[in-house]
Amino acid sequence: MTDETDAAAGPIGRPEPSSNPPAAAPTRRAELLARIGAFARKRRLPLLITAAVLALALLGIGAVVTGAALAGGPEPEAGPAASTATSTPTPSIAPGRPSPAAVAAPSRIRTCSVADRAADGRLAALQAHVVNAATGEVLYDRGGATPSRTASVMKVLTAAAALQVLGPDHRATTTVVKGAEPGSVVLVGGGDVTLSRTPSGTETVYPGAAHLDELAAQVRAAWDADPANPPLTRLVLDSSFFAGDEWEPSWDPIERELGYMSNITALMVDGDRDDPAANTSWRSTDPIGRAGDAFAGELGGIAVIERGTAPAGAAQLGQVSSPTVAQLVDKALVVSDNTVAEMLARLVAIETGSGNTFGAINAGVLEGLGPYGIDTTGITVVDGSGLSDGNAVPPAYLTSLFIKINAREAHLGVIMDGLPVSGQRGSLSYSDRFAGDNAVADGAVFAKTGWIETGYTLAGVIRAQDGATLTFAIYALGDVSDDTKQAIDTLTTGFFLCGDNLSNG
Repeated sequence: MTDETDAAAGPIGRPEPSSNPPAAAPTRRAELLARIGAFARKRRLPLLITAAVLALALLGIGAVVTGAALAGGPEPEAGPAASTATSTPTPSIAPGRPSPAAVAAPSRIRTCSVADRAADGRLAALQAHVVNAATGEVLYDRGGATPSRTASVMKVLTAAAALQVLGPDHRATTTVVKGAEPGSVVLVGGGDVTLSRTPSGTETVYPGAAHLDELAAQVRAAWDADPANPPLTRLVLDSSFFAGDEWEPSWDPIERELGYMSNITALMVDGDRDDPAANTSWRSTDPIGRAGDAFAGELGGIAVIERGTAPAGAAQLGQVSSPTVAQLVDKALVVSDNTVAEMLARLVAIETGSGNTFGAINAGVLEGLGPYGIDTTGITVVDGSGLSDGNAVPPAYLTSLFIKINAREAHLGVIMDGLPVSGQRGSLSYSDRFAGDNAVADGAVFAKTGWIETGYTLAGVIRAQDGATLTFAIYALGDVSDDTKQAIDTLTTGFFLCGDNLSNG
């Protein structure tokens, strides 16, 4: 028995100390009991109420003590009630006490490793991210959250923004209006880089392109229909729809010489190629002048060509339109057309109100990506093509975006349809891609390729061997060489072979 004390009776189980002789104790006890009985008879009702309240209080204390014991805290020491109890009380759980959390199911242990493939030195500084598109589970992560240069994979972001902001059916229009001077007309560029100087009916690198001869025929017919018009002798070129630098300062001018990129202007023909039928063809430093010369030749009689702007409210004499945004996206992705990608990025910036220069592209494209609901923190968009080293996108952003592309959300199915396919279509069908042992993945990889002097990239969708659908992004950055492409293909093939059993180890 413990040595607990009761407030009225003193220590339980011990005689209370007294200074009186023992023989006097019975007399005093009898007298005290008589006085208590008389007091109780006079105050029976109040005492009954007090007793009831005290009983309820004791029951409450017992419940709390019991709940505390059940909750795993220290057991209360036994008090007077415990020493006199004749039965065991039924335990009760205190209201509101949280129930134990369910035991988490063990995560799956995946065993298919690509460690040897990822260790290939040709991959230089490797970043990679792989996600199961159905579950959203990250299967493989090497620097996936770090924003880095994308090369031409940037075109996927440009295309997604254009489809959101402009819509798949949007077309850019080139117009001709009457000039301020007698005998003058103004050729107004609307940003259509696909407009062609070749005869109508000729196929260029841009399927569905408009032709200058058609536009000239409209203008000549409208001009000649008004007898008050003097002879047509002056052509004004208005390229003010785009402003600022024509060449992004971070681009290497060799890209123009090698035929991969043109100056970016709102007025040009055939992407400013020397050869309208060749994807890679030398470009000039004056695409506006080349377009003007070609149009003047179609009109005939032009003695003066000059730069200027169209008068406000001038009468329109003719117009032609570009292929649709959906067609342009296909061209930008399947053969990685840089000039078309810059056209789309600039049109997005203008449509969003961000501006009409290179500096406006970042805000315009990010606004266009916003409705897809993926966090764009850390993304920097210097251009629409990915040619700049200053672009920065986390690989994990791409795997998230490709989940939506694969699901064909909004208009993103246009991108899915425009991607190169391993061994079958576009830049992944070239003889140096997915060859040899990697041919096992032919037809299973739908992805955008990328290459700049400081890196190779690949990102898209894999229909894996086990039936899983994966989204992935691979960046090989730094000191790279042409055979880095094969190392990327080998790693991608590893993802294909592993499927949902891909190990992150």
